[in-house]
Amino acid sequence: MQIALTIAGSDSGGGAGIQADLKTFQRFGVFGTSAITAITAQNTREVRAVHPIPVEMVLAQLDALAVDLPPAALKTGMLATAAVAAAVADAIEEYGWGAYVLDPVMVASSGDRLLDAGAEAVLRRRLVPRAAIVTPNLDEAAILAGFPVTAPDSMERAGQALLQLGAAAALVKGGHLTGDQIVDVLVTRDGARHFAHDRIQSTSTHGTGCTLSAAITAGLARGRPLGVAVSDALAHVRRAIADAPRLGEGHGPVNHSA
Repeated sequence: MQIALTIAGSDSGGGAGIQADLKTFQRFGVFGTSAITAITAQNTREVRAVHPIPVEMVLAQLDALAVDLPPAALKTGMLATAAVAAAVADAIEEYGWGAYVLDPVMVASSGDRLLDAGAEAVLRRRLVPRAAIVTPNLDEAAILAGFPVTAPDSMERAGQALLQLGAAAALVKGGHLTGDQIVDVLVTRDGARHFAHDRIQSTSTHGTGCTLSAAITAGLARGRPLGVAVSDALAHVRRAIADAPRLGEGHGPVNHSA
C-alpha cells in the first residue's frame, strides 16, 4: 500500500482539513499520514478560532515521517503562518519529496481568512515552484496570479501564470462561478483542458477543496498520470456532494466515502 501525506490544519467539524484528507485517502486505497499545522475551532457555519502549531512541532512531525513512513505523494492545505509555510518548504526540499499537491487554502467557505499575508508570499515564492499541481479556487487564483479570475478564459490565464511561477500544472476550480454549469480548468505545459459539468444544487460543500486535492494526491501516490488523477478526483467530489449526509446548519460536509 502506498503512503500519502497531508500537511494541513485540523477541522473540529470533521468536514475539511486533516480529517477530510485522511477520509479521502482511505477511500482511494492509500495509507494516510499527517502533520498538523494548526488547530481550528469550527463548524459548518463559522471558523471561531485558529491556533497555529509551533514550527518546531510541525518539523518534528515531518521528520518522524521522513525516517520511517516517507510518502509516495503529499499535499499541503492550511499552513496558517509564514513561518510554518517556510518550514514546510524547507522540509519538502530537504527530504526530496516529489508528487506534491499544493492546495493554497487561504479563505474558508464561510469567508474567513485562513492564511496571513506573509504566508501568501511564501506560497508564491517557495511552494508553487515545487508543486506538481496547484489547486486554487477563483479567489485564491486571483491572489496568486495578481488579477481578477471570474471566467474560464481568466482561469486559464491564471493557470498559465502559476506555471510561470514554476508549478508543473494548475487546476483552477470553478465552483464559485455563477450559473448552472461549473468549469474546472487544468493547465499544463501541454495546454489547457476544461472539465465542464452541471452544478449540483447543495449547501453541503464544506471541505470540497481539501477532498479534491487529497483525491489527486492519492491518485499520484498510486502512480496514476496527472490527468487521470485529476479526472478521478473531480468525479469523486461530485459524488461526495450528491451523496452528502446533510449535517449542520451551514455549509455541511460532503460524503468522503461516496
